[in-house]
Amino acid sequence: MMPAPDSAPPPNVIWVLCDQLRAQALGHRGDPNVCTPNLDNLARNGTSFTHAVAGAPWCTPFRAAMLTSSYPHQNGCDRAPSALDPKRPTIAHAFRDAGYHTAYFGKWHLHGSNGDVYIPPDARGGFDHWIGYENRNAQYDTDVHGTNLETPTRLDGYETDALTDLLLNHLESRKTDHPAQPFFSVLSVQPPHDPYVAPPEFHRGRNPASIQFRPNVPPVDRIRDRFAVDLAGYYAMIENLDHNVGRLRDRLRQLDVDRDTYLVFFADHGDCLGSHGQQQKSSPWEESVRIPFIVGRAGGGRRMRTGTCDAVLNHLDIAPTTLGLCGITPPDWMLGHNYADHCRRGTALPDANTEPDSAYLQQVPAKQMAHSVNRPWRAVVTRDGWKYVCMPGHDWLLFNLNEDPYELANLAFDPAFARQRTRLLNRLRQWVHDTGDDFALPDE
Repeated sequence: MMPAPDSAPPPNVIWVLCDQLRAQALGHRGDPNVCTPNLDNLARNGTSFTHAVAGAPWCTPFRAAMLTSSYPHQNGCDRAPSALDPKRPTIAHAFRDAGYHTAYFGKWHLHGSNGDVYIPPDARGGFDHWIGYENRNAQYDTDVHGTNLETPTRLDGYETDALTDLLLNHLESRKTDHPAQPFFSVLSVQPPHDPYVAPPEFHRGRNPASIQFRPNVPPVDRIRDRFAVDLAGYYAMIENLDHNVGRLRDRLRQLDVDRDTYLVFFADHGDCLGSHGQQQKSSPWEESVRIPFIVGRAGGGRRMRTGTCDAVLNHLDIAPTTLGLCGITPPDWMLGHNYADHCRRGTALPDANTEPDSAYLQQVPAKQMAHSVNRPWRAVVTRDGWKYVCMPGHDWLLFNLNEDPYELANLAFDPAFARQRTRLLNRLRQWVHDTGDDFALPDE
C-alpha cells in the first residue's frame, strides 16, 4: 500500500450507488423538476465528472465492470441476469489487501438471477461484511440476508431509508470497535428504478401535469401522459435519495470521520423516461448512458479539488479511481483508468493527452423490452463531444453533442459529416480490437 498523499490516517471511502438515475435529473445539472440540495452541495465542494458514462447501461453488466474493472464480454456478465465468477478479484480484494475493512449493503444482481435468491458467502465479491439481496423491484417489500443474517429478513419501511440505516449502524459499530482501521463501504439502493414509488411525504404536492419535459420527448399524448406520471414518481424517489445522502453526511460528521471520508456518488445507468419515445435503459441515448459521478469529502471541500471534469469516465474506471483516491496503486488486473488526480487538491492535473480520448459502450445481447431498441450495439463517446453508434454491420447514430445535447440531429448518413463518421468508426474499431470484442462493425 502506498501512503495516502492527502490525509493521515488513510482516507475512508463510501460508494453511494443508485439504480437508473440519469445524470440530467439533478438540481445542479439544471433539472427544474427536482430539488437535490445535498447532492448539489457534494458536487459544489467536490469534483463532478460531467461526462461520465455507463459503458454497459444495464444493471448486471455495469455492476460487474464496476467491481472488476473489466468489460462485460471479458468477465462473463454481459446481460441481466448473469453470474460473476466468485474467483474473479474485485475492488474489495484490493482494499482488503491494503488493510481496509470492506462492507456492502443493498442490491447485488451478480448471482445470475432476476429474482430474490440467496447469495452464498463465496459469491459476495470478497467483502468482509455483506448484507443485501439479488434483485427485487419492490421498494416497500425487500428482504435482505448476509453477514450474521443468513435468514432472509424484511427491511423495515422504504428500501433507501432502511438500507441507509443499516450502513449508518455499521459505521457507528466500526467506529466504536475498530476506530483505527480505514474502511471502504458500499450503499447500493434500487431507487429511482421503477416502480416509481417514494415515501408519501416526497410525493406530496407533486403534480404530473406540472412536469417539464426534456426537449427530446416527442409531443405525442400517449407518450407524455404516461411518462408525466412516471417522472413525478421518479423525481420523488430522487429527492428521498438526496435526503438519505444528507443523513449519511450528518452521521459521518457526528462520528468525526467526515473530513477523512470520500463520498463517491453514481448510478449504474440512466432512464430515458420518454426521451426519443424510449423507456428505461440499454439504449445509447444520453438519458440512458450518461450518469452522475461525484467525488466529494463528506465534511466539505478541504483537500478536494472543486469543480467539474470533462473526462469520459467509464464503468471500468470507477474501481481504479477509487483506489487512487486513497493512494493505493490499482492492481494490474484492473483495466480502467485512474482519474483520482482530478479530485485531490495538491496534485498536478494530468495532461489530457495522457488519458483516454473516448469511452467504449456496449449492449452485448439484444434486450427484449417494450419501447426500447432491442438490438445489440456498440458505441464510442469522445472527450471532444462526439458520439457514434452502430448495430451489427451498419451505422446507426452520429451526434455532435456540443451543439446537439438532446440528440435531435442524426448525422450518421449525412455526407457532410462523412469524415467524422470515419474517424469515430476507426476509433471504435480500435476499441473492439484492443478489448478482444467480436462485434461485426460496418464497412469503411
